[in-house]
Amino acid sequence: MKTHCSGVINMVNAGEMNGSGNLMDFLDEPFPDVGTYEDFHTIDWLREKSRDTDRHRKITSKSRESIWEFIKSLLDAWSGWVVMLLIGLLAGTLAGVIDLAVDWMTDLKEGVCLSAFWYSHEQCCWTSNETTFEDRDKCPLWQKWSELLVNQSEGASAYILNYFLYILWALSFAFLAVSLVRVFAPYACGSGIPEIKTILSGFIIRGYLGKWTLLIKTVTLVLVVSSGLSLGKEGPLVHVACCCGNFFSSLFSKYSKNEGKRREVLSAAAAAGVSVAFGAPIGGVLFSLEEVSYYFPLKTLWRSFFAALVAAFTLRSINPFGNSRLVLFYVEYHTPWYMAELFPFILLGVFGGLWGTLFIRCNIAWCRRRKTTQLGKYPVLEVIVVTAITAIIAYPNPYTRQSTSELISELFNDCGALESSQLCDYINDPNMTRPVDDIPDRPAGPGVYTAMWQLALALIFKIIITIFTFGMKIPSGLFIPSMAVGAMAGRMVGIGVEQLAYHHHDWIIFRNWCRPGADCVTPGLYAMVGAAACLGGVTRMTVSLVVIMFELTGGLEYIVPLMAAAVTSKWVADAFGKEGIYEAHIHLNGYPFLDVKDEFTHRTLATDVMRPRRGEPPLSVLTQDSMTVEDVETLIKETDYNGFPVVVSKDSERLIGFAQRRELILAIKNARQRQDGIVSNSIMYFTEEPPELPANSPHPLKLRRILNLSPFTVTDHTPMETVVDIFRKLGLRQCLVTRSGRLLGIITKKDVLRHMAQMANQDPESIMFN
Repeated sequence: MKTHCSGVINMVNAGEMNGSGNLMDFLDEPFPDVGTYEDFHTIDWLREKSRDTDRHRKITSKSRESIWEFIKSLLDAWSGWVVMLLIGLLAGTLAGVIDLAVDWMTDLKEGVCLSAFWYSHEQCCWTSNETTFEDRDKCPLWQKWSELLVNQSEGASAYILNYFLYILWALSFAFLAVSLVRVFAPYACGSGIPEIKTILSGFIIRGYLGKWTLLIKTVTLVLVVSSGLSLGKEGPLVHVACCCGNFFSSLFSKYSKNEGKRREVLSAAAAAGVSVAFGAPIGGVLFSLEEVSYYFPLKTLWRSFFAALVAAFTLRSINPFGNSRLVLFYVEYHTPWYMAELFPFILLGVFGGLWGTLFIRCNIAWCRRRKTTQLGKYPVLEVIVVTAITAIIAYPNPYTRQSTSELISELFNDCGALESSQLCDYINDPNMTRPVDDIPDRPAGPGVYTAMWQLALALIFKIIITIFTFGMKIPSGLFIPSMAVGAMAGRMVGIGVEQLAYHHHDWIIFRNWCRPGADCVTPGLYAMVGAAACLGGVTRMTVSLVVIMFELTGGLEYIVPLMAAAVTSKWVADAFGKEGIYEAHIHLNGYPFLDVKDEFTHRTLATDVMRPRRGEPPLSVLTQDSMTVEDVETLIKETDYNGFPVVVSKDSERLIGFAQRRELILAIKNARQRQDGIVSNSIMYFTEEPPELPANSPHPLKLRRILNLSPFTVTDHTPMETVVDIFRKLGLRQCLVTRSGRLLGIITKKDVLRHMAQMANQDPESIMFN
């Protein structure tokens, strides 16, 4: 750089200055921040891809020069796998810690372990020598709060004290969570998946995947799940894993300096997040591919697979559930399913689709109300009120008092001889001498009927309260509440079918496969199918959903019922509206997300959408060699455009290229600091050779390096259907409209989204782009 500067200082005569010889093009050496983007802007995928190709070509050519450069090229090639390894290790560890902490704090609402207060109820009773198998939930070392404080375990006063303390603990956890989010990391609220989808489509939201967000989301996730609110930790775990991905990618220049490459890492991190959330590595990869990612090359598929594998392996090593499984819901059924059962499975699919539609409409209406009324100004009060209502109504019902994960686990379970659940209170035949795992269908006992009533009330409560809980200013996932709604409905249908088959085994539909004394119907399977149907109805997932469900439960034999329910729920839900819950929240928040699944069928042309329109001032452009630094600075100050087309002259308007606003600002700032003789009336030029200038004119400034010489262009008669497709598939920021090489106008991603909203009779100003 020193020699360059001295060369500039020594230039004395105009002839030398106007020649191409010693003139400094200071941009030959890249300066800081070129190529980075402002907050709430969209990245240029094509540009990022070509920059990475250039970088790779440079490394490859250098690697032939010396052994050290060859080793550096190997390290660069391996850096992607190293990042995946680190993401998997950290995501798996955090998920294990969250699971253990949630287990302990959920039980803390009801009592405490005397031998070690950090033990959950289950761990406390494992370590006790006085626990019997019949009373495995009761052990002297675990004491409810009433036993500890007033030495009473039964009676009205003990019940009221336990009830009061349950509500108090729930409110404390929720208040602490919402306060932490509000003060330290506002981006830690919600599920995170709508924003992750938007970020992966190329949008920049600075701080959304930051270190503070990672820390606060991890801590508050434990608090809100433990408070008993109707939410899950699975969606937020995807956000946590993506924060890990963002942190590790910032350590490697290959990813930190290229937003396109960074998004490949984030796609793989999303897969690792689902892998640890459900213990479903393959389901995680498919979830990232089907639901979250925008750009998913084959290389990212392999790396996602590796990240998901490492994350699942790490979680398995921690063994948070103590069952040597990755999940809480692992089940083993002993009966195959029969063709006649496809009818109730499809009915559950219909229920899932209807519930998904109801939930999305009501939740979006409530969230819109929160945004547009005074309600949104009191997020802490809203969380406290919803938590109080949830705790007050949940405590009396054993199915809503226990954690949602435990509830789903109980609903999925098959009734073996050793089950103590109310759902397994059947009337046994005293003459039965059967193997333990093959118990025939039996008539329901009083416990089953009580459980049915409690489940029905719990179902209604869950359906209503989840609508108001999702979207509050706390971390909140939707997978587990949706699965709970479906599992409760499914278990009730399953028990109904089982009793029908037992009492009417001579009916034509049961005659072939349900003889007296046979074990024909498994109610737990219906719960599993119902859970898949409801989750599918809300999120519109299909392939990844089925894979997650069979990995989650180990029910490989039941893929066909799960597929039937998932497809039915999607069909039914799609009949009322194509948007899943995440797309609906993206639109509600006005994020600039061009959904690949949306179809554009209107017959408009590029000329109808491009700006400037009739009556608007002409397009702001730069000329290739006739504008001064001051002219360009004035243009930048007076406009807020992200970039400017560069033309030969204002008269000819023949297009040369496109210059980004941010890079112009940085280039001028750096030139003023590092290059002598650059003043306000210095001519700026984008050509190879400097323009002919009078002898006494100041040094010109060459900015060809920042000029994009191949901006994407379409003609004014290109159908908008094609333009929308180009924006989707190439991830463009903007596209220039020309006719016979002359510049007519510009179409930005914002213009495309506004036009699509207008065509769908929506408010075009709802797009928050900049």
